[in-house]
Amino acid sequence: MQAATLRGRRGVEPLRALAARVPGWRLVLDKPPLIPIGEGFANLVPHPGAEALGVLYRIAAADWAHVQLTEGVRVDNYRAVTVRVSTLAPPALDVDAFTLISDRRDATLRPSERYMACLIAGAEEHGLPDAYVAHLRSVVTGPESAEAVALRPLLDEALRRRP
Repeated sequence: MQAATLRGRRGVEPLRALAARVPGWRLVLDKPPLIPIGEGFANLVPHPGAEALGVLYRIAAADWAHVQLTEGVRVDNYRAVTVRVSTLAPPALDVDAFTLISDRRDATLRPSERYMACLIAGAEEHGLPDAYVAHLRSVVTGPESAEAVALRPLLDEALRRRP
């Protein structure tokens, strides 16, 4: 959700960002990464009656292609789906949007403290409701794994979009 992650780590410049809800979906944080580092990552799963909150970004088509590439869509790490999204700020706007989801889940995984700090910062940056931010703060986390720390410079380099 954090714009700095898109800009800095990905080299993607959002054209617009709006706080939004996705009815019928629930945020989970048990998605295994491509490289096993012992941490869980964000994912949406269908769940009648639930809603996930997040950020609706407008990005260029080339940037969306880059996000899909770096999230491993070509190797089935995630897949792109269309969801119906409602913006939170009035006047509410309902639009179809793309998101990435995965069927890969591992209930033993927890997100790292660093990862959750990024999600929480993004939620606060975009004005998501206080109750939702409190929910994110209540997620059980773990310390960042040594594998994640060791791989971050390499991943940052690989994920960064080149001009």
